[in-house]
Amino acid sequence: MRKIAFIGAGSVVFTQGLLADLFALELGPVEIALHDIDPERLETAAAAAAYIARERGVVPRISKHLERRAALDGADFVINIVQVGMNAATHVDFEIPARYGIRQTIGDTLGVGGVFRALRTFPVLRGLAKDIADVCPDAWLLNYTNPMVMNVWYLKALGVRNVVGLCHSVYWTMQGLSELVGVPYDDVTYLAAGVNHQSWVLRFERGAENLYDRLDEAIAADPELLRRVRVDMYRRLGFYPTETSEHSAEYVPWYLGHAREIERLRLPIGAYLDIVADNLASYEQTRNALKAGEPVEVDPTMEYAPQIIHSIVTGTPRTVYGNVPNTGLIPNLQSGAVVEVPCLVDASGVRPTAVGALPAQCAALNRSYLNVAELAVQAAIEEDPRAIRQAVMVDPATAAALPVEQIWELCNDLVLAHRNYLDPSLRAALR
Repeated sequence: MRKIAFIGAGSVVFTQGLLADLFALELGPVEIALHDIDPERLETAAAAAAYIARERGVVPRISKHLERRAALDGADFVINIVQVGMNAATHVDFEIPARYGIRQTIGDTLGVGGVFRALRTFPVLRGLAKDIADVCPDAWLLNYTNPMVMNVWYLKALGVRNVVGLCHSVYWTMQGLSELVGVPYDDVTYLAAGVNHQSWVLRFERGAENLYDRLDEAIAADPELLRRVRVDMYRRLGFYPTETSEHSAEYVPWYLGHAREIERLRLPIGAYLDIVADNLASYEQTRNALKAGEPVEVDPTMEYAPQIIHSIVTGTPRTVYGNVPNTGLIPNLQSGAVVEVPCLVDASGVRPTAVGALPAQCAALNRSYLNVAELAVQAAIEEDPRAIRQAVMVDPATAAALPVEQIWELCNDLVLAHRNYLDPSLRAALR
């Protein structure tokens, strides 16, 4: 019997979608081991799992665990979806920077929000890595928790053997682009590479046809498309970025620091807080429906984790996009950094493919992004609180908005606000 452990299963809506996909696949006998530190959310996740199994006509073993190691014991696959600090910590990540004039839209990948989200997640990841080493060292750790690059980089630094970061941004970008140019997705071939939330569509084709030509025509015919950040970036850089405009605006210095650009591109400041509220409402709706014995609507997600599990279990070959260490995969990005590339998956596991050098302008932006991630990881590995400030100092959007003295003051305020989540060595205020 294969064992699949969900760490952070109390993220019920996401757990539901992954389970719906898993239960639609032929996997043979499986145990779904659910772990969360919140008893109510864990009960809701277990009830949702049982409901989805009944709806899909499968009979998995479902276990629930408040203790993480028990959930991991003997696991073949570990799906990590933890969010440390939940909604309250997310509000802190937005509200304190806003007092300094820092505008954020999502705040989960880069910038001051991304750095502190990573720092409060690292202690949990360290415990997770130790438990995996002790009770399931050969398991595949499939990480969804953001900030993806920082978290996977840190997990590899801790010695986790089999880890890959998963994100749906490439898939849904290509779905959207296919619709925009009027070509069925199944007829499209493409190649993307870079870093999570800032990969680049290097090829976009149907047979011998370059679909970038159609994209140019669509943009010329619809002025509204010019009010998307990633269309603006594509026009100036020549390659389309693989994340939404809200995300893309945060990783460069050109947009959020300028009121005219915010208006021109209709950037939703604080958009993630609305997403957080929607997620909480969805959780409560699901919890209440399950308690009342009412039906729960669960849509398939097309996420990569179920596909990877199916390919490893059955040997069915697939290509997915994964976030993995850069071992020569993209030679003009930092060696050892976590990059996003196509990966072949079959019974032997997840095998990244070498893409080659990125266009210089795309690599330059990715290197700026990776500089921030490297320093955030260094802060945790070397227990160096100065590296926290240095990570935020070199962040493109933050550096465009604040002088260095205020950046340090901002970091001091966030260290104080998140001190209960941070390693003791990182809790110092610095001047």
